[in-house]
Amino acid sequence: MAIEKGLVWKKRTREEIERFSENYKLFIDFAKTERLAVEYFEKLLTENGFINIENSQEVAGERFFYVNRGKSLVAIKGDITKGINFVVAHVDAPRIDLRPYPLYEDNGIALAETHYYGGVKKYQWLSLPLALVGVVVKEHGEKINVCIGCDEKDPVFVLPDLLPHLDKEDRKVSEQFKADKMNLLLGSIPIDEEKKEPVKQYVLKILKEKYGIDEEDFISADLELVPALKPRDVGIDGSFIGAYGHDDRICAYQAVMALLNAEIYEDQKAAGVILFDREEIGSEGDAGAQARFYRSFLRKLIKSKGYSDSESMLDEIISKSTVISADVTTLYDPSYPEVHDKLNVAKAGYGVAIVKYTGSRGKAGASEAHAELVAKVRNVLNKNGISWQVSLLGKADVGGGGTVAKFLAKEGFDTIDMGPGLMSMHAPFELVSKADLYETYLAFKVLMEQL
Repeated sequence: MAIEKGLVWKKRTREEIERFSENYKLFIDFAKTERLAVEYFEKLLTENGFINIENSQEVAGERFFYVNRGKSLVAIKGDITKGINFVVAHVDAPRIDLRPYPLYEDNGIALAETHYYGGVKKYQWLSLPLALVGVVVKEHGEKINVCIGCDEKDPVFVLPDLLPHLDKEDRKVSEQFKADKMNLLLGSIPIDEEKKEPVKQYVLKILKEKYGIDEEDFISADLELVPALKPRDVGIDGSFIGAYGHDDRICAYQAVMALLNAEIYEDQKAAGVILFDREEIGSEGDAGAQARFYRSFLRKLIKSKGYSDSESMLDEIISKSTVISADVTTLYDPSYPEVHDKLNVAKAGYGVAIVKYTGSRGKAGASEAHAELVAKVRNVLNKNGISWQVSLLGKADVGGGGTVAKFLAKEGFDTIDMGPGLMSMHAPFELVSKADLYETYLAFKVLMEQL
């Protein structure tokens, strides 16, 4: 059987692809941070009959979810004792963060120091309109939501770049663009009654009056600089969507929509979604894939079913479960053919990409799916008429990368990587084919139902 299953545009109607794409654009416009993505999904799950296990006195029924620290989430539909077909993604994205003590003034200009998060090309973030989004937690626990630059009437922020007239040295990109030069422009108007750092003091006055934020509050804040750009159709035919945060909120959205729409019957495995934070920095911390909050959630569900030895039962459930590690991959870019393996790279419009292994060089750090699982996935996708293709992240010794797959595999889940391809991955404005967006959702749905 031929691997290539044909263009999605020829098997799906433009109407159904556009309908799904328009709803996705609403989500990706809202979900500017991992917190906002989880907030969006929490509301969506609740509206569709899922119960937050933290707010429930009794654990009865088959639809539950749990939010971990506002940054990660697990949701289940069905009887977990039969095993679970999980689709797992991450909701963080490369960005620019404020430093814990960021504000200073230099020669009449107020600025803020930053620190980049995840793998970015630093120059792509310079001279770009940015929004400041996140939360500030006051010392007594009051939480203040911040979103400056999100509304068209708001001012935006910029990391100024050096003019070409004064930037003529021929240097490596790594030497040319330094992290300590990426300082955020805040203002230039001095406050009347202050003499020391008058411009900085005026910035603090505005923050205090509008948001109730003091300078010390920045130490207990999660504030992110993200592109102040709306999702847009790209190309004269409108076949792509350009937006910030496709990697990997696109897979999170596809996974949750698949969970909501999957038809799970009594004799089937349960369907589930896990969304993690911090994948872009190695899945560290208590909200990332190396945290085990989802295991505590599952143990609670197991105990509710009358099993006294929840740990043994959990091991049994995991042995019967499958994880689709849903993450984006590279899309073939005709301008850079030299970095791709043309036999093993996703092409725009040809559907979901199966990535048998990740890692770099000699498969270092790889999670590689067993042949048996790949065969099962092929079977489900083929019998349901889902377009799929094969992809790797670049040529041997050129590309490479990792996902959350290896952490779930370490727990004992049978795991495989798959997702849509992107152009301009990790850029402030990434590109995805609408056809691949929709087809990947359909793939996740049938895999939840039938694996």
